[in-house]
Amino acid sequence: MKKYTFIANDIRKKILEGVYQANQQIPFEKKLCAEYGVSKMTVKKGLDILVAEGLIIKRRGSGTFVKDLSASELERLAVANQFRGTTALHPDQKVKSKVLVFSVINADALIKNKLNMQEDQFVYNISRVRLVEGEPLVMERMFMPIDLIPGLKKERIEGSLYEYIEEDLGLKIQSGHRSISVRQATKEEQSYLGLTSGDPVAVAEQIAYLDTGQAFEYSISVHRYDNFSVEFVLTRS
Repeated sequence: MKKYTFIANDIRKKILEGVYQANQQIPFEKKLCAEYGVSKMTVKKGLDILVAEGLIIKRRGSGTFVKDLSASELERLAVANQFRGTTALHPDQKVKSKVLVFSVINADALIKNKLNMQEDQFVYNISRVRLVEGEPLVMERMFMPIDLIPGLKKERIEGSLYEYIEEDLGLKIQSGHRSISVRQATKEEQSYLGLTSGDPVAVAEQIAYLDTGQAFEYSISVHRYDNFSVEFVLTRS
């Protein structure tokens, strides 16, 4: 992960968790340089990401401050943050992947329907276990069109796929449609996630979209019951 992305992820998490609150001043760039061990330019790039997201505001001659957002806007940003992936949600921890399957396949009818694909199109078929500080948290099964996400290699899958998509390919992830269910873990899931017979898992089925409106990912993620939470924003029409 690029240093400025790490800085943006870390400060964003602190804002959403209330470590930095509305109207509070973010430490000066010089202090952030020392804290993260990076150059002033790297800190500036990280802060610029959060300015673009509307989380912080720079006041000439005064410094950088957390924007005074409404409760509904903070809730929306908290929900959006869930679509940044495991690496972004755990910026201060070591996140790795154990790759179980990585191949290219002809998309079947279900995948074509989910990703709005045409006939004779191919997708990456990815299955991996995400580990945080060596502990397995989630099993992921993912399908991505190879024409939208070119050049994907196994070493990329071992890290952050979303980082590769946004930073290396220059694409922008916009949104995701997700449904959540709960069931008992299968024997395979018990084995990979360190669960026992009868333990529940949370299952998140998701279709993710680029800012162009194109669906780039259909995934099913199976999460440990003791390390999963989800936030929703409910509105009245």
